[in-house]
Parts: sequence; C-alpha cells; structure tokens
Amino acid sequence: MKSVLKGNVFWVGKVDWELQTFHGNEYSTHNGSSYNAYLIKEEKTVLIDTVWAPFAKEFVENLASEIDLNQIDFIIANHGEPDHSGALPALMQRIPKTPIYCTANAVKSLRGQYHQDWDFHVVKTGDKLSVGNGKELIFVEMPMLHWPDSMATYLTGDQILFSNDAFGQHLATTALFNDLVDQCGLMNEAMKYYANILTPFSQILRKKLEEITAFNLQIDMIATSHGVVWRDNPMQIVEKYALWADDYQENQITIIYDTMWNGTRALAEKIAEGIHAAAPDVAVKVFNITKSDENDVITEVFKSKTVLVGSPTNSRSVLHSIAGFIHLMKELRFKNKKAAAFGCYGWSGEAVGVISAMLEDAGFQIVDQGFKNQWNPDGDARRRAFEFGEKIAAM
Repeated sequence: MKSVLKGNVFWVGKVDWELQTFHGNEYSTHNGSSYNAYLIKEEKTVLIDTVWAPFAKEFVENLASEIDLNQIDFIIANHGEPDHSGALPALMQRIPKTPIYCTANAVKSLRGQYHQDWDFHVVKTGDKLSVGNGKELIFVEMPMLHWPDSMATYLTGDQILFSNDAFGQHLATTALFNDLVDQCGLMNEAMKYYANILTPFSQILRKKLEEITAFNLQIDMIATSHGVVWRDNPMQIVEKYALWADDYQENQITIIYDTMWNGTRALAEKIAEGIHAAAPDVAVKVFNITKSDENDVITEVFKSKTVLVGSPTNSRSVLHSIAGFIHLMKELRFKNKKAAAFGCYGWSGEAVGVISAMLEDAGFQIVDQGFKNQWNPDGDARRRAFEFGEKIAAM
C-alpha cells in the first residue's frame, strides 16, 4: 500500500521484516530492511525504482491497485542492483513501452541482468525532466556510490532528493520517517551501512558531497532506497557522511582474535586490561571473530584509531578466520588507522609476522613488531601482554 511522502509523492515499496543477510551472505541485517520505491503523481506520473525480485508480483499488484499502470509516463532507475530493479521485468511485461531514465552504466547493468532492450533514456548530471505543475526532476550521477551506475534524482518544488543507496540503512519499520524511530538504533544502522558498504568510496563521496552542495539545492527531504526517509533535519545525515568520509575514527582500540586452545584469547584479554589501565578514557572492545558478527566488528574497526589482531600459529600461518577478516578489511580500504599483531605458538611462531604483513598490505600503519608467546601464557607472559597493552595505549 502507498504512503504519503509529501504532496503528490508516495512511498510504494516493500518492508522486508525477515531479511537476515544482504549481498548474499556478505552483510548482516539483524533488523531487516526495506526496498523503497516512490510514485510521483503530477501532470506526469513517475515511478522511481522498484523492489527486489522475490516481491515483484506483490509490488506490481499493489501498484496496479493504486494506479492504472498505463498511466505511468516514466520510470527512473537510480541504480540497477537487483534489490532496486528486481521488479522491473514483471512491471515491464505490463507496460513494455514505458521509457526508463537512467545512467549509461545502468543501461549496461539492466540489459546484462534482465536481457531486455527496454526504452532506455540515458541521463547525465544536470539533465532535467519535467513532471508538470512547474516541477522538474534533476539527475545527479553518483558513480561508485556504490555501483558505477548509481545516481540520485531531485524533485524541484517538493525539494526531495531521491538518493538511492546513499544515506540509507538496513532497517525494517512501519515508521516511514527518521523522527519516528529510535534515534540511537537509526544512527547505529546508518553507520554500519556506511562502514560496510561505502567506506571504500570515501574519497569519491567527499567530492560528490561538494558537487551536490555546489548545486545550492534546498533539500527538505532525503528519500533513500533502504530504511527511513530523512524529513526531520535531513541534512544531518549528509553532515554525518561528510564526517565519516574524512578518515573517521573515535577514541577506541579494537582487539580481534581467534584462538585454538584459549592461549591467544588470554593474551587478548590481558592486552585489553593493559590498554584500559594506561588509558581509561579509551574505549576498548574485544571480539572473537568466530563468535561475532563480521559486519558489526567492521563497524567497530571503522570507529577505531588502532586495531589489534591475534591468531595462534597454524601450519606456519594464521587461522583462516583471521586471514579472511583481514582480507575483508583490505577490501574496505580503511585509512589513518594503526595496527599490531599478537598470538601464541607452539613450534614455529609465524602468525604474528604473517598478520603484520597482511595488515600492512591492507593499508594499516604497523606500530609495533607485535607480541607473541610460546605455549600457553603463564603468569609472566600475561604480565608482558598487559605491558604490551600499556605500550599500545601510548601510541
């Protein structure tokens, strides 16, 4: 069912309460999500985006109950990813000649996924499309935020920015607007979304925010493609993105480890104690990566100034859980963060060196050669791990 966004603009998307993972199993969505699509009914009727394919039939039926589908004059595809375009094939079976406005890269994406040669109209930044009653849609290309085909669409008059994946959150809720949900939970989900999806593109995002600002557009509402619509002080999330894009960090040190027989776990805990003793104002968080949600831990890495990673030596290397997590951090291209390694070993002891090399390759500044201990840590080893924590806190 549709919900009024503002004036003659309506939400016609789908709330997915059951969604637990996204991008396959790459991203955890503990609080579900939504696929936000919008309908503009001025002199022209415009549909902006659709929903994920599993809900395509429901989406088309709901839309048809609200409006004669043949009255849709244009479809705007801000992004070709299936969670936004998945219902297009079912919809276009009903209205095959309806023009679709999107970027040149979106044409490639949509043709490549659905193998249909629909009536595509390529738009670029600054292009405009009249919807009547003195209102226009203005298009803004947003390549790599987070796909090469992404764009945003601005509706004059109502001053709504349809931002697609930018400024969104994976959050299922019956409340359409940001001021109607728990603010702490909202910002946590918004930061997790940024940390796990947009961090690699922070430099691009900084330039894009400057470009959008230069348009001097009055933005009264930011209508995202996931989660809530920002209507109460909508620029607050733009300000957060500007902050997060600037090599963000808080006064936090995060310790991440895996362990075989609890020796490396004991080191992690003693290192944490040492950090806290030397710097009580520093937030210290400790995670066994095999017992923690990777995307939640990535969010903590995003917040951290220093990251410590530990593993016992196994087959002259590290446990695969740690290798995989460091690879994930490398993909996200974190900047301006320090790191060091630690771990136990029984025979050859390569893990600390391997971790240090992997962390350096992932873009972290290595601040110590690392701490390693042979066999299960005794009282002396635990004391030295504590002192290692104190040393890290001072860096």
